[in-house]
Amino acid sequence: MKLQNDLILRAARGEKTERTPVWLMRQAGRILPEYREVRSKLGGFKELVESPEFACEVTIQPVDILGVDAAIIFSDILVIPEAMGLPYQMVESKGPWFENTIKSQSDVEKLRIAEGADLHYVLDAIKLTKKELNGRVPLIGFAGAPWTIFSYMIEAKGSKTFSVAKKMLYTNPALSHSLLEKITASTINYLKAQIEAGADMLQIFDSWAGILSPEQYREFSLKYIAQICDAINGVPLTVFAKGAFFAREEMSKLNCNVIGLDWNMDIAESRALIGNEMTLQGNMDPCLLYSDFKTIKSETEKMLRAFGPQKHIANLGHGLYPDIEKDKVRCFVDTVKEFRF
Repeated sequence: MKLQNDLILRAARGEKTERTPVWLMRQAGRILPEYREVRSKLGGFKELVESPEFACEVTIQPVDILGVDAAIIFSDILVIPEAMGLPYQMVESKGPWFENTIKSQSDVEKLRIAEGADLHYVLDAIKLTKKELNGRVPLIGFAGAPWTIFSYMIEAKGSKTFSVAKKMLYTNPALSHSLLEKITASTINYLKAQIEAGADMLQIFDSWAGILSPEQYREFSLKYIAQICDAINGVPLTVFAKGAFFAREEMSKLNCNVIGLDWNMDIAESRALIGNEMTLQGNMDPCLLYSDFKTIKSETEKMLRAFGPQKHIANLGHGLYPDIEKDKVRCFVDTVKEFRF
């Protein structure tokens, strides 16, 4: 099916676009009353992720309500450890929780390498969403980067420091690599299945990249992201590593199309480090959207001018916060869509 709006795909491939395309991390979620209404029918976040019809509905909401140039499938990065044999719960206002964690090599050996079919509910949601979108905008699929997934499987929950996970890197690097290899193989299978189900573009989220040293990041994260990038083809691929300002130059060597920048990464410096071949995505501070409409508009235009007219996908430097007003988000999206160089 021919897409009516393929701006994001063209920008990702480095082709000329009439304007800068825009979408937002966490665009389907608690900022939308319509999302909260759907979620209230199901009881919890995880139930929503595992219900293809409802996941499809909330995936499409931001396209209708905010006017973004792409939908991103409503799911969670932690579906991968669950498919590997390590189930998680999503505890209201606390976040993810793993009852069991990986502590020994025998724990790693008990895990299986997930196949795409193990995550049939995500694939069903992708197929359904593609049908319902009917070519209006592209659909983005995603997965967590191996290090970020590893950190939850070791730590059991979110953390400011992930010191338990980092301790494992120092005290048992062999176990760490063995677990990362299994996560990487599972992620490759999963992403390939997402493409087969109809995803037009993919993103790898390395949410906890910034807590590693440059040397550790190279050994325990970038190496595995590179393996995923090399295995995936057929659709544009974005790598977003929050906090990995020290790895930007090395990331330019990845076999991907787009590098996502967080709001701490200077735009001109990032372009100089990454070079002109790749498309950049980002990188407005989500907290800007707490300010007034005039400030949102002027700061967004300033960001667009800094990136320039081509090889840029407008986004935030991380996900939307749940208490941001819907109209402020719409102001950001509209400003990008109306801006011309």
